[in-house]
Amino acid sequence: MHADTVFTGGTIRTGDTDVSVHDALAVTDGRISALGPEASAARGPRTTVIDLAGGALLPAFGDGHAHPVLGGLGLRGVPVRECASVEDIVEAVKRWADLHPEAEWITGDGFDPWLAPDGLFDARWLDAAVPDRPVLLRTSDHHTAWVNGEALRRAGYTAATPDPAGGRIVRRDGGEEPLGTLREFGALNPVLSLAPTPSHAEHVDALREATARFAAAGVTWVQDALVTPDLADVWVTAATTGPGLPVRADLCFLLEPDGWRERIARFAADRERVESAAPGLITVRSVKFFADGVIEAGTAALLEPYTDCPHSHGMATWTPAELAEAVTAVDALGFRPHIHAIGDGAVRAALDAVEAADRANGPHDRRPVVAHAELIDPVDLPRFKALGVIANLQPLWAQCDPLMTELILPRIGAERGRRQYQIASLLASGTRVAFGSDWPVTAHEPLRGIATAVTRQTPGGTPEGGWLPEERIDTATALAAYSAGCAHQAFEEKDWGALRPGMRADLVHLAADPVTTTPADLAHLPVLGTWLAGRRTHGAAPSTPSRAARG
Repeated sequence: MHADTVFTGGTIRTGDTDVSVHDALAVTDGRISALGPEASAARGPRTTVIDLAGGALLPAFGDGHAHPVLGGLGLRGVPVRECASVEDIVEAVKRWADLHPEAEWITGDGFDPWLAPDGLFDARWLDAAVPDRPVLLRTSDHHTAWVNGEALRRAGYTAATPDPAGGRIVRRDGGEEPLGTLREFGALNPVLSLAPTPSHAEHVDALREATARFAAAGVTWVQDALVTPDLADVWVTAATTGPGLPVRADLCFLLEPDGWRERIARFAADRERVESAAPGLITVRSVKFFADGVIEAGTAALLEPYTDCPHSHGMATWTPAELAEAVTAVDALGFRPHIHAIGDGAVRAALDAVEAADRANGPHDRRPVVAHAELIDPVDLPRFKALGVIANLQPLWAQCDPLMTELILPRIGAERGRRQYQIASLLASGTRVAFGSDWPVTAHEPLRGIATAVTRQTPGGTPEGGWLPEERIDTATALAAYSAGCAHQAFEEKDWGALRPGMRADLVHLAADPVTTTPADLAHLPVLGTWLAGRRTHGAAPSTPSRAARG
């Protein structure tokens, strides 16, 4: 039987543990049909031959934790992501507001939280640029917002307003007046709810733009790590109308403490509705929990107090007992818990909740996920493997950048600072590790994360030898965390994540072999092509007709 497509002219890495390498791969009906000489022999009159031009073909990447709709929407509004100072942001806000006099709200997404001392941003700085319309800007981690005086006024935030549940209104020194910095969703949501909501069509357009970017980075599967029912409908519309989407996805239904018992009663019906509308394209296997916030905002839940704030252990989103009850209930419904846990206190609460679900519901292939796991107490690290917990890690965070030096290390001190992002230690313990970007928090390109996992350095190459170099991993292991690791997280390791006959032809063509590429060059390795089940979703590399077709 002749193949539809044959790839040749480069290195083909299967991604298997034996690090198999071949010189040809054949695809038939969207699946890999042969490797090596058998693939070369599968050319026929109608076979398309893709010349890899000395590059490499690998299993396509997954992204085990991202926010595509949020990321797509964040590409709109004030372009603050690349601003290098508070002054740059204020100037960008004024320029955008002047160009858009019709906009009722001025919004922007993704500025660096370390640009102001201690991450504290003053409403008055924005008032100088836009005093008469509300301004709402979110930091790159999305756990903090900077607002102007008009936004505070519309939200009803005054000196008399108490901190809301699950949030913090930062006050001016020596008083109760709101500063303009809001921490966590309990404080953010009253402001966010006032801003104009994009239409369904605008959400769909944002998702299409986001997934096109993922495809261009070699990604064919994404875990959307925070989905409400209306966002699930956005995925269905985008996947089943027009050109469709260049990725498959698993959706995490969001579950928050307030009214959680009533919400989970609808989850099974919502799952059936979504999966039946887009079979083979979208699954709904997961439920998202926030166990805490982030260290840089002082809201991650810690076992011991913050170094710079001895009276605070951070902000746990759930009580440990209620988190365990909710995770157990979700597990009983056949959903997999996907728990955001940054601080060591939140990581312990997440592991305790999974353990409680196992005791109550019995052992089964649940594949729970603890996402981020930035800080793990030594006692808890072996519990990941023991409980079958997948550690979904963001390798791009494992560097000593200004976020680390200006905000994180001063808050937790040197000893805890040395226990961050223990990628190699988790792998050595036997824990299943999958990588994700958390885009738009940080860049979505897997190769950038892989480069950081291998070097533990900033893009500028510091520090020499890497930050916490004992936690570096090799390139092949990092590649596997972004492919086979994500396939395991998706419950689809028999279908993708490696290149074997019978598996789906989810492929990525890189300009060079990443395993032999200098680690410092990995982040800039061009992605020349991406295929989803044999269908090209990115790139237009020239292909040639089969020799048989010419002769």
